[in-house]
Amino acid sequence: MAGGNFVHRVVSYLVNEVLVEGLANSRTFQRFAVKTSKSMEEISSMAAKKRQEIAEQVKEMSRNFESKNH
Repeated sequence: MAGGNFVHRVVSYLVNEVLVEGLANSRTFQRFAVKTSKSMEEISSMAAKKRQEIAEQVKEMSRNFESKNH
């Protein structure tokens, strides 16, 4: 049982090393990673802007509501 676990760990390590090296040296994967990173940054930026816009709208609505009730 223990020998099988050891062999599994060695094979898993070797596959991971080959996979990581292969992806690290792949131009296609590098382009994919850069595009994905840029897309995530853009989405994050758009979300922050939208969150700010909504916060400002809520403040304005709150002011309008308060001024109508006083």
